[in-house]
Amino acid sequence: MAAITVKTAAGKDAGSIELADALFGVQPNVPLMHQVVTAQLAARRSGTQSTKTRAEVSGGGRKPFKQKGTGNARQGSIRAPHYSGGGVALAPKPRKYDQKTPKKMIKAALASALSDRAAEGKVLVVEEWGFSQPKTKAAIAALGALDLAGTKALVVVEPSDTNTIKSFLNLPEVQLIERSELNAYDVLCNDVVVFTKATLPGLTGEAEVETKPAEPAPAKQTLLAADEPAEDAPGGSAPANEDGSAPEGFEIKGNADSMLYHVPGSRFYEQTVAEIWFATAEDAEAAGYQLPPSQREDDES
Repeated sequence: MAAITVKTAAGKDAGSIELADALFGVQPNVPLMHQVVTAQLAARRSGTQSTKTRAEVSGGGRKPFKQKGTGNARQGSIRAPHYSGGGVALAPKPRKYDQKTPKKMIKAALASALSDRAAEGKVLVVEEWGFSQPKTKAAIAALGALDLAGTKALVVVEPSDTNTIKSFLNLPEVQLIERSELNAYDVLCNDVVVFTKATLPGLTGEAEVETKPAEPAPAKQTLLAADEPAEDAPGGSAPANEDGSAPEGFEIKGNADSMLYHVPGSRFYEQTVAEIWFATAEDAEAAGYQLPPSQREDDES
């Protein structure tokens, strides 16, 4: 974990804190961030545009002149698209622009954006703002003390901290956002991201890049040998240690969501978070886990 200096609202050092590698230490994935940001901007579109086709324009129920004998081109209605006041060809209608984006991609894009800002030294952690009452002058002074005057800053706040919210609300260069609403687009739109110790994600060890929250660790974690399986785990398997690492003698990762297992050296081994560890591939297959399809094809060939 990378350590960062904690600042006070007056700009003084107040110790240091470690940033979670899962959120602030990953390799930024630019194509992933582009896809997620594009989907987010598409979801903002109202999609209320609407025009009338020739069937919806009033009038034009009779033929404007007879078919033959006038010397003009034959016409069937004065509400055809080429007439002034006629319908619109290929008329746009109300529609939704939403794109379905998996939660894993959204969280991974956020981690990429935060890691990009952290790598450039543009992530700040303030111990606390400490505003006793809403005051814009106090917010301006705090930004000046932190060398953020005139900088586009994303300030992450708690919804209950009304004094801080009201103090920053009138500053055009500051964008306020709640921790639960933090997203890749807003992180990338601002030069600096400012957290407090209360709003900094990853301090409690939660898995921010997982689609579902990690299950709480048992009260007493013990290493299990292959001949001493856990009561709720298949034979030859063991749960992960408290820090997520593999127990001794268990090198094969099992993913309970996909029911796939990954052996060391395989394509997805380093990218997978294991919910359960196996001693051998035979133990994993006995528990109902399978190799990824691409690796099964390679083995068959």
